[in-house]
Order: sequence, then C-alpha cells, then structure tokens
Amino acid sequence: MKEKVILAYSGGLDTTALIPWLKENFDYEVICCCVNCGQGNELDGLEERAKLSGASKLYIEDIVDEFCDDYIMPCVEAGAVYEHKYLLGTSMARPVIAKKLVEIARKEGASAICHGATGKGNDQIRFELGIKALAPDLRIIAPWRMTDVWTMQSREDELEFCKAHGIDLPFDANHSYSRDRNLWHISHEGLELEDPSQEPNYDDMLVLSVTPEKAPDKPEYVTMTFEKGIPVSLNGKSMKVSEIITELNTLGGKHGIGIIDIVENRVVGMKSRGVYETPGGTILMAAHDQLEELILDRETMETKKKLGSQFAQVVYEGKWFTPLREAIQAFVTSTQEYVTGEVKFKLYKGNIIKAGTTSPYSLYNESLASFTTGDLYDHHDADGFITLFGLPLKVRAMKMAELKNEKQN
Repeated sequence: MKEKVILAYSGGLDTTALIPWLKENFDYEVICCCVNCGQGNELDGLEERAKLSGASKLYIEDIVDEFCDDYIMPCVEAGAVYEHKYLLGTSMARPVIAKKLVEIARKEGASAICHGATGKGNDQIRFELGIKALAPDLRIIAPWRMTDVWTMQSREDELEFCKAHGIDLPFDANHSYSRDRNLWHISHEGLELEDPSQEPNYDDMLVLSVTPEKAPDKPEYVTMTFEKGIPVSLNGKSMKVSEIITELNTLGGKHGIGIIDIVENRVVGMKSRGVYETPGGTILMAAHDQLEELILDRETMETKKKLGSQFAQVVYEGKWFTPLREAIQAFVTSTQEYVTGEVKFKLYKGNIIKAGTTSPYSLYNESLASFTTGDLYDHHDADGFITLFGLPLKVRAMKMAELKNEKQN
C-alpha cells in the first residue's frame, strides 16, 4: 500500500505540476487539499483538474468563517500592521491552512505534507512552522528547495512536464503578476513591481479596486456597530464578520480604499516589493481604531500599540501556534471588553473620513474637554501637576547651570 501525501493545492500551474511529480519521484498516493479562505472563482474546475493530473482525491475545505473569526479578528483587535502598512492578508491565512492540512493528513493517515512555496519567500516558513507545531512527526516536502529533484525553472518547463505526462492544461506560458487572494486581500508581485523605480501599472493589476482617481466624485457614508471589539452590523443590518468584510470589500473597492505599494523586509532577509489591495480590511481596521479611541485609557492604548506591533511581527514570521501569540492575544482580548459602540464615516477617493462615533463606555467627557471650566476640572490644579511633572527637567537645568558656573570660576 502506497504512502499518502497531502498536497496544498491551489489549482494553479505550480501545484498541478506537483501531482505527477510527487507520484513519479516518491511513488506517493497524492491527495489534494484546497483550503477556501475566500478565493472566489479561483476554485472553479479544481476537482476535474486535480483528478486529470493524477490525484486520488480532492478536499475543498471551506474555512472562511473560521478564518475571519479566529485569525482575522484577533489581528484587527490587536491593530496588527507589519512595517506600518501591510495588513497581514497572506500571513493570517497560512496558519489556518496549515491547520487544515494537518487535519486532512490525520484523517487520511498520510505521512507527509507538500507545499509549493518557493525557497525565497515567507510562505515556506509560515506553512512549515504551523505544521511542525501541530504535527511534528509529519514529513514536509518543499519541492522548490529540492533543486536536485525539482528541475523545472519556468512556466514553460512546467507546461512541458505536464504535457509529457498526458495532462493538457488551460494555462499559457505568458508571465503575469504573482498573486495571492483570500477574503481579506489580494497581493501582487512581479513584472514592473520588481523594479522599485517603476510606477505600478494599476490599470492592468487591480482586481478588487479602482484607483482613487477613478472612484466616484461623491462620498458614501457607512455606519458600523461593534460589540466587544467585534463588528456586528453594517449600515443597520446585522451580519457575521465574513459578510461584513465581503460588503466592505465592495464598498472599499468602489472608492479606491486600501491600495498600498510597499517594499517590505521578508523573514528570509531580502526586501521585496508588492502591491496589496485590502479594501474591506482597511475600512474595518480604521473603524475599529476610531471606536477604540473613545474607550481605551492612555496607558492601555500605548501598551496595546506596542504589543500590536509585536503581534504583527509574530504573525508575519509564521509563529501563530506559539505561547507568545497566545499571550499577546489574551492581553488584547482583555482590552476589548468595552469596545462597543457605533462608528460612522464616509468613503471618498481613497480616504476614510470620520463622521461621528458613539459608545456607552466612552471616556470622552465634554465637560472636561471643553474650554469652559467644568465641575471635574479646576485649572489651578494644573500648577502643582506641572511643577511635579517638570521637576526632573528643572533639577537637571539647575545642575547644568551650577556646573557651568563652577567651570567659569
């Protein structure tokens, strides 16, 4: 009886070519697993293609709600943004995909998991750290790092390999952007983006969005409500998180929201350039921040920002299944207890503009914030506060003056 390998299958040329390659080089029974994180029509025709290529079985696992509730929302609540711009669209998806691959491997009694991530990217780290954390006994096959066995270096090579194995595929050899898509975002790499001096060709590239120049000339108002940090309604309609993100993607894409061009530092040490479309995610993050401003006290907010940055780094590096991620998330969850209220904003040509925020737990006090004197604040109290707050500065200045006089005398 042949050993089984679970192949992380996207249906693209790379992972389709891997099916006959795994059978030929390892004599495995190949079981494909496509994890649906919201790729849309990319899932069309997968079963026929996988079987045609020699797979014995194909699992299509719909984990969109799990992805949204257990992976996206912890990052939103943490305010996790990598290097000030990247909203972790690919990074968040990899651990849940790894988790599902392990589950299928256990169900099928497989001895190995294979992925098609390259040897230069972050995804190989994210997949493999997840698999090692959840199933340290399973073998991991990474063909792009096995250059003695995996000899294909181009799409032409892969197409010829498939054709030689009796597999005709609806792909061509023309190079296009390398993309990764899920419900949260779509990323673009390659072509002119490989030269940082070149402007992105947005007209050919964008999938979810239009550029701000092409967005409507009229702003659109949006209202969201949150309960304990979680969005629960959009424009007065109760929805689950995945439905809210889907609708926000439409709204954000229409108004040119969430398009970023970034040169980021990969885990493996190199810089890479990419363009990310995250229309709904950008709106959701901004709305959550807008509400949190009213509710969290200064010191909690400052600590949360520091930990949010660290959380982003942990997720980016593929360390989801670690005690550190769990500990930071526990802190973040505790800060969300009172993040409840309504946020209103308008979308206009790439901008998210505040239009009012309310919360029963708001710490904003109009009497305190007003320029008029209220019952809770006596202006004279500031005298003693400033004296104590500025005492270290005053003592240092006095000491420096004393030393200067001594030197002059």
